[in-house]
Amino acid sequence: MAESELLKKDLFGEIRRTNDGGSIQIVRDSGSASLWLRWLAHLLLRREAAVLAVLSDVHGVPQLLAAEHHRLARSYLSGTPMHLGKPRDRAYFAAAARLLSKLHRLGVVHNDLAKEPNLLVLDDGSPALIDFQLAWFSPQRGRLFRLLAYEDLRHLLKHKRTYCPQPLPRRERMILRNPSTASRLWMRTIKPVYLFITRRLLGWENREGAAERTDRR
Repeated sequence: MAESELLKKDLFGEIRRTNDGGSIQIVRDSGSASLWLRWLAHLLLRREAAVLAVLSDVHGVPQLLAAEHHRLARSYLSGTPMHLGKPRDRAYFAAAARLLSKLHRLGVVHNDLAKEPNLLVLDDGSPALIDFQLAWFSPQRGRLFRLLAYEDLRHLLKHKRTYCPQPLPRRERMILRNPSTASRLWMRTIKPVYLFITRRLLGWENREGAAERTDRR
């Protein structure tokens, strides 16, 4: 009989880790989401399923195992969230940049790398990315895509600046000093609303949900 451990329950449903004879999966169920947010929970689940299907051959992201109307199962990645693993090695961030570049070449932007728990330090020390609810697949990779890809990289460099004490190369310092127009617009208009919803309504306190996302692998 499969074992099931509840990792997270909120207005968008439940996330469980299941173990069926050594086969570990992460299962997202939006069927238990609050009625007024259920449509959005279903939409985010479908969005994540579509992106994971595109990334099916990429090492360092969860693999899509099953997707139904309100249920998504993906592979479990054994590792530690970045804010707990605290990677100090430049090689980790170089590998993370290569992984991110691979996603971008496939037409996927993550869109949520500001949150440290969405980056993992796997058991072998390599990086991984999780939580693709807000990710976007765009085969054309137009101007908006390129802006969002730039922000993906900028958020990764912010984490590198936090955990690697060595000085950053000039190009990386320039990227950090120059947020995109979309980022400036987000900071001035949308982020205050986002923080009100996540901190006041959803109860996230630190690291924009890090406390609640510690074991979401």
